[in-house]
Amino acid sequence: MQVGVDASMMVDNKRVFVVERDEITRAVLQFILHDENETHELASLEDAYAKAAEWRPDLVVLGLDFVRELGTELIAEAAERLKVARILVIAESAADALALACVKAGAFGALIKPLTVESVRDKVDVALGRKTGAFVPLQALTAPG
Repeated sequence: MQVGVDASMMVDNKRVFVVERDEITRAVLQFILHDENETHELASLEDAYAKAAEWRPDLVVLGLDFVRELGTELIAEAAERLKVARILVIAESAADALALACVKAGAFGALIKPLTVESVRDKVDVALGRKTGAFVPLQALTAPG
């Protein structure tokens, strides 16, 4: 068991798909999330769609490269095809305009790099409905003061 892992979350069996082209980012997120979630690393949307046909995810963590290539319409399309209510995107910074556009297009929020164990677990737990109040929407981080 990892330090800081809530044993009650280990048995709640939430399925998380990490859909990201970058192998290192996928591995980091899988390592952070695997103790409290059934976490699957996928390098392509096609792989995610195929896996979701049999194993519906509870949450999808999506790399922005896919959105850059296919547009923000991908958020709604992926939610429909993956049959998932919530999508988190992976952003380089809180000021990432594409991540903000994804939130406006329906993404639940963003995981902001650098990815830390605490920040990723907290945001994923909020997105999965395990916690409340710990999630700051991306708009709040980028809105003019």
